[in-house]
Amino acid sequence: MTDSEFTADTNLFQAGDLALLIDRKGRRRLITLVDDGTLHTHTGALPHVEIIGAPEGTNLKTAGGAAYLIVRPTLGDYILSMGRSATPIYPKDLGAIITYADIYPGATVVEGGTGSGALTIALLRAVGELGHVTSYDVRPEFAVKALDNIRAFVQPGLAARLEAREGSLYEPIVDRKVDRMVLDVPEPWEAVPNAELALRPGGIFACFLPTTIQLHHIAQTLDVTPAFGMVEQFEIIFREWDSGPMTMRPAHRMVAHTGFVTTARRLAYQIDDDSTTHTSLE
Repeated sequence: MTDSEFTADTNLFQAGDLALLIDRKGRRRLITLVDDGTLHTHTGALPHVEIIGAPEGTNLKTAGGAAYLIVRPTLGDYILSMGRSATPIYPKDLGAIITYADIYPGATVVEGGTGSGALTIALLRAVGELGHVTSYDVRPEFAVKALDNIRAFVQPGLAARLEAREGSLYEPIVDRKVDRMVLDVPEPWEAVPNAELALRPGGIFACFLPTTIQLHHIAQTLDVTPAFGMVEQFEIIFREWDSGPMTMRPAHRMVAHTGFVTTARRLAYQIDDDSTTHTSLE
């Protein structure tokens, strides 16, 4: 690659971009670049203009000589660093939800519990600019922060695929023939009637829960609901490893239990909106 080609590379930082700064001890600082901004540290200042125009992966020093590696944050980096009004779903669980709920480009998804926006961002990135996410939350004060988090990380084209609604999936909703319903709410069993009506045959219901009592309750509810089958439940344990010139061992700290993922498939049963009658379509 020539110098002129490298200068034109889209990986060059611009004003408005998020930048993750990592020092030699692995400590991380997430900032939004502005033309007149300055990062102040205990080892001196680093003007944002020194980052703007630089390629990702650049090493820069503060006025006091401390070195920082400058990269764009991954989704995992962003979730762990972003402002939050509610506890976000950890990256390890987001990956499992996206995979096992089979969130695909072009899918229409209903989300219950916008929270801080972590799951919403993952859903938007998975459905792409041909898909659509409708996210419900009963707390308007949380939704404001969540939307700020979402818009700061996802591209405008993806953000436009989100419809944020104030409301609860425990109450009747108008959504129909959606591909997926993904919930991060305390009592997802209360939303199962809505999931029956909203999901198309073959659609997937998924929820994330922290306790075994909740896990058992949603399993029992889905098991006695004829419109759902193929119920699966699991958790993800994540352990990092530390390596050195003469050693390789598990890290002293690990992210163990955070929550359980439940998935179920919507079967080919027709449900009357005004009754609990289930009729096989086969």
